[in-house]
Amino acid sequence: MRTALFPEGFVWGVSTSAFQIEGATDRDGRGPSIWDAFAGGGYGDPACDHYGRHPEDVRLMQDLGLAAYRFSVSWPRVLPGGHGHVNGPGLDFYDRLVDELLQAGIAPYATLYHWDLPQALQDAGGWAARDTAHRFADYAQVVYDRLGDRVDTWFTFNEPWVAAFLGHASGVHAPGLRSAADAFVSAHHMLLAHGLSLEALRARGAAKAGVVLNLSPVLTPAQLGDMSTGIPEEDAEAVARIDALHNRQFLEPVLRGRYPAELLPLIEKAAGLGHIHDGDLDLIGRPIDLLGVNYYTPIAVQAQPSAPADPAFPGSEGVLFCSVPTAVTAMGWPIMPSGLSLLLRRLSEEYPETELMITENGADFEDVVTADGIHDVDRISFVEEHLRALRTSIDEGARVRGYLLWSLLDCVEWADGYRRKFGIVHVDFTTQRRLLKDSALWYRDVIARNGLGAERPKRPTLETVAARAGVSRATVSRVVNGEARVSPDVRAAVLRAVQELGYVPNAAARSLVTRRTDSVALVLSVPRHGGEALTSAVVQYVTSVLEGAGKQITLMLADTAESHRRIIRHVEARQVDGVVLVPPDGPDTLTERLARTGVPVVLLGKPAIASLVPHVDVDNAGGARAATRHLLDRGRRRIGVICGPMDLVAVQDRLAGHLATLHEDGLRPVIALAGLDSGSGAAAARELLSGDQTRPLVDAVFATSDELAIGVMEAAREKGLRVPEDLAVVGFGDIHAASCTTPALTTVRVPAADQALALARLLLSRLDGRHTSSVVLPTRLVVRATA
Repeated sequence: MRTALFPEGFVWGVSTSAFQIEGATDRDGRGPSIWDAFAGGGYGDPACDHYGRHPEDVRLMQDLGLAAYRFSVSWPRVLPGGHGHVNGPGLDFYDRLVDELLQAGIAPYATLYHWDLPQALQDAGGWAARDTAHRFADYAQVVYDRLGDRVDTWFTFNEPWVAAFLGHASGVHAPGLRSAADAFVSAHHMLLAHGLSLEALRARGAAKAGVVLNLSPVLTPAQLGDMSTGIPEEDAEAVARIDALHNRQFLEPVLRGRYPAELLPLIEKAAGLGHIHDGDLDLIGRPIDLLGVNYYTPIAVQAQPSAPADPAFPGSEGVLFCSVPTAVTAMGWPIMPSGLSLLLRRLSEEYPETELMITENGADFEDVVTADGIHDVDRISFVEEHLRALRTSIDEGARVRGYLLWSLLDCVEWADGYRRKFGIVHVDFTTQRRLLKDSALWYRDVIARNGLGAERPKRPTLETVAARAGVSRATVSRVVNGEARVSPDVRAAVLRAVQELGYVPNAAARSLVTRRTDSVALVLSVPRHGGEALTSAVVQYVTSVLEGAGKQITLMLADTAESHRRIIRHVEARQVDGVVLVPPDGPDTLTERLARTGVPVVLLGKPAIASLVPHVDVDNAGGARAATRHLLDRGRRRIGVICGPMDLVAVQDRLAGHLATLHEDGLRPVIALAGLDSGSGAAAARELLSGDQTRPLVDAVFATSDELAIGVMEAAREKGLRVPEDLAVVGFGDIHAASCTTPALTTVRVPAADQALALARLLLSRLDGRHTSSVVLPTRLVVRATA
């Protein structure tokens, strides 16, 4: 890993927000905010007690060598009623903070709104009332008049999308409303408040002013693995719509003085357009000096006609939000540094005149306080990889003036409370003691050299996992080695600790650094009927990706007990660096035995028993839910399901998804069991169709495989039933024959190539020693003539 220096004058800093760290919610005249009301009195107190301990926190920042500190001003601390009476002690606090920052050589960057609207204004209508935008401009003037002689850079809003849509549409943030109309109206009024306050700041002589937006590239699942992949035609509209709702709803008004054309019909449908007055967009689109970019993770979507709208994205009907096949943070947010490069490239191309600053980037991981510190290697890895992506973007011409890490302190993570840890400084919320994590010391070194070094941080040890799980080192070793003599509860605790810490077993770690063969074993079991296409895709794509990464592939067939022994000997002898395993459909001991070797293994398909071996699977339950919901939406109320064999985990998950969807509509299941082929599907269907001639028991059938669905169609023809008029049929798998039946079979498409690509990427991540987790890829309902 080469050293990567940043341009001279690059600004290094951190960001925080008032409600999350200040505490003192009822001290010195502060009024209540919407978060006090939403989360309950005392929820944000004492937090980090930054209100009382800010001198200590400024000294910490100085010791770390920070050049900038972005903080937010608490509106209810300055104007307890939202307007009118100015609270002098509240302003005095920010006065002292700014002076201490300047004395320490740290530039203060002030954000005027980070989601803590005074409750008095919420009672008067909140952001859904246009008057709130004018009250915000008045508030901006009050703060600037006190601090403007010393604060050079001002941000009006932080992440208005979150405040508008999580606060007013999905209701998971304050003020906890669930109204698409209020969300769109509030978003516009926040933009208007930005324009009005920007005008007020300019009039008073502000040197630099801008806004902070949370931005995410919107990609299809295929693009997540290869960003050069084009957007499939059927997904293009879905991608554009979510991009308009999440990104361009704020980028275009601020930087171009207009709303995206495709967004206006969505706004009009939900809220009308009466709240958008003549002249608003001209005011909102006044030039800014700096755009703050908060980046954490991409958004993955694809078209799914049966998908309901996500509450946080009003107007997203027919769009499926997909899981991202990569490592994740403790909050489940996918880690994808290349998304930052993609985002900055897009901003540089579409808004080349706009100067940028990364105002938030960081990660929540579960930290363990040990006798010798907090070794948060995953946080270091996260930030380092994003900084390398940022450095590449700067080389490509992105006008990025600085990087502000989120966050300085562990704090109140809004609705997630105190259990989330984004800080590089640990806070004991009982004693308020601060403790620098390894990430803080690492960031200090980055700042000192103005760039990244070449050393890798140390990874968590077996002892760290044992401490987290509350068990002995020997117990962790038994779980890691796949031994069965561990209780389910203890196994679950150890697996959870391993996941949280990103622990790599020592044997695997030693093999990574001491003995590289650049060979990988691709181990194939004999699939049951119907699995040949997926196995073929695995061979093709896993081989292609791994050979492209410089690996030699050893293809091994696991079809007998002797072949299992031969494979184990080969792996134990460290003749390969890793294993991609396509296990048998039935009982499997090979996975457990391979896990004990300590060589990194990745598995195709969800195992029947929880395991340390990360796997790649598809959302079988979600696909079944989509298929069943499709039938229900078309008026089918007597839906039977044909499933089998029931010893397959995928079939169990598909049945579970089907049953859960029926339960939502108060319907009882009609179940028939089958084998694997169309003949057994036809036999099971004859049971379901055994009612009288005028009214069979069912008017629709969901089959857990296409082969079974084809058998259902055969049985329907024998019965003299028309498909789909008398009987709708949906399968699962989208095998080649599904599109060739008469009529063509509606089914759930399983992404074979994507599974294979995810397997290869997952193994490469493990070989690199990265924190990896299992991947679940989305399925897609393909609507054809049978339903």
